[in-house]
Amino acid sequence: MNHLYRRRKGFPALTALLFMLLLQVFSQANVQAEKKTFVARNQTPVHKTDADLQPDLLIGERLFYGLASFEAGKLNCEGCHSTISSEAMNWNPSAYDLAVWIQTKKDENLRKAFEAPSSEKMETSHKNLQINEEEAKKLRTYLNWVHSKGLAAHKPFPIRLIIFFTFGLLMALALIDLIKTRFLKYRIIHVLVLITGLAVHVQMAVVEGQELSRTQHYAPDQPIKFSHLVHAGENKIDCQYCHSGAMHGKSAGLPSVALCMNCHNIVRNGRHSGKFEINKILAAYQEKRPVEWVRIHNLPEHAYFNHAQHVAVGKVACQTCHGPVESMEIMRQHADLSMGWCINCHRQTNIAFDQNAYYHKNKKLLELVKSGKVKQPTAETTGGLDCMRCHY
Repeated sequence: MNHLYRRRKGFPALTALLFMLLLQVFSQANVQAEKKTFVARNQTPVHKTDADLQPDLLIGERLFYGLASFEAGKLNCEGCHSTISSEAMNWNPSAYDLAVWIQTKKDENLRKAFEAPSSEKMETSHKNLQINEEEAKKLRTYLNWVHSKGLAAHKPFPIRLIIFFTFGLLMALALIDLIKTRFLKYRIIHVLVLITGLAVHVQMAVVEGQELSRTQHYAPDQPIKFSHLVHAGENKIDCQYCHSGAMHGKSAGLPSVALCMNCHNIVRNGRHSGKFEINKILAAYQEKRPVEWVRIHNLPEHAYFNHAQHVAVGKVACQTCHGPVESMEIMRQHADLSMGWCINCHRQTNIAFDQNAYYHKNKKLLELVKSGKVKQPTAETTGGLDCMRCHY
């Protein structure tokens, strides 16, 4: 009886300990996920090097985060001009955008530009804002520091990692209790915890293994805030106007700055971003340099893909592989572009055999269709599953 009493008495203690451990794990994960490379809101900025402790830099940083007041009043610049990359489109210039932009401005011009920005939305928040030359100097010092550091990466909450370690901890406690401590009376509880934990760990291992080197949902920050929703969706610009290589070559290609200027020679003020983003195009055009877009869709070097073969011959719509691009403000990778995904598409996609004379050159396929053995040819029947088609 005493042993049974000790066992029952120890169970609440074990439960409390487990709860405290889980609470600590979630607390630490949340802190790490929300931590910023730059100064967190409502905290005193802390820098590591002696150079970072310059008074102008420290004061400029506090002004930017709204931790100190301008002479004309308090303003939290970071509320609009983020120091961290975002998963959603933020049409306001980021802190890094401002840092790049001020390199071309003198202190006097910088002060006037802050007081009268080029966007109607920003004009509302900057209304009645007055910055003196000393404050402009301190802001410049801080933004120069941002220019040297770059924009901090957005870090999503690591929920899968927390689940993995939580079940690992539960399994460890179940084994310890089963072998030694024996706080729980019914062994079926230990068995259920171990089976569930193993199932979760195996499932996660399989998923992570399948997704190794795949970049589905990849949506990097681009040098210009270009919205496909605005261009392809609202303004109905055809995909091949900008990506003309898709009809004629292996690569779809990227539009040149000169092509952008066909429209933006007239359109100089964006509805969302004002002149700030469009001015980046004008600057690239005037300086005769390309816009350094970040590539999103990448295939392994041993895999061959030809846009013209799919778009011109196969009549495949852009959305089949790239998703509903016309609804995306931030361009992201829609499909996982795995080998299985491509094979399934080749098996399921019917080809326009009657409307496309290209397929009539395949005599073997032509005979199969005429004899009635193949009623509706697919990409598979045209050799779409041959290894050498993609791996040469």
